[in-house]
Amino acid sequence: MAWQGLAAEFLQVPAVTRAYTAACVLTTAAVQLELLSPFQLYFNPHLVFRKFQVWRLVTNFLFFGPLGFSFFFNMLFVFRYCRMLEEGSFRGRTADFVFMFLFGGVLMTLLGLLGSLFFLGQALMAMLVYVWSRRSPRVRVNFFGLLTFQAPFLPWALMGFSLLLGNSILVDLLGIAVGHIYYFLEDVFPNQPGGKRLLLTPGFLLARAQQCPHRTGPSAGDFRAARPQLAVAGPSGHSRARVAQGQQESSQHLPEAKQGEQG
Repeated sequence: MAWQGLAAEFLQVPAVTRAYTAACVLTTAAVQLELLSPFQLYFNPHLVFRKFQVWRLVTNFLFFGPLGFSFFFNMLFVFRYCRMLEEGSFRGRTADFVFMFLFGGVLMTLLGLLGSLFFLGQALMAMLVYVWSRRSPRVRVNFFGLLTFQAPFLPWALMGFSLLLGNSILVDLLGIAVGHIYYFLEDVFPNQPGGKRLLLTPGFLLARAQQCPHRTGPSAGDFRAARPQLAVAGPSGHSRARVAQGQQESSQHLPEAKQGEQG
């Protein structure tokens, strides 16, 4: 049955991506069915610390607004780039990936107090995209078939798209800032003279990840290689056609990662 096939496919998704995406969809569905209200989910320091409604520290990252274009747009990016990170640079490092979520969530919450931000899910999405883009600097991205550019420009393209839709870019800037802090502390500073790794994953997360068996899927690089590649301009300025391998992707309009070849 189609439903069973869809469920089996979803179970192949890495654990963290599967859990976070499912939590976001279920939260939005509960709001849509009026089982929950956004007023029960948004971040309110007074209610958190005075009324002990601590769930708001989590639920504000799970609600992306009512069903509509903005919700599906955000879910596509969350699912895609969260999965690419988990199957790429965090492959076999589930505890480190969870710690990145915790680090980003705590820092966004603290900085969000300054800007009176109530929902931070979009900021978390921007952080995921930023970290992936900085770790994939040579990948070329096709943005909805309109623009093609190097991956590090993707977070800024998303921010510009939000601006065109009339949304505030403050949340996107927060996500980019937190993503840059994480990237600097994790990837840049340890490689500097006298630098060291400051973000150490807590032992309880490492122990928990070892206790939970998880399915190992193909890497993000395998997914990129499996997609048909369009002709892209290399550093020399000449266009080179990439050979298509694997299955045809379901939609030509989603942003697609393409590995540019060296000229």
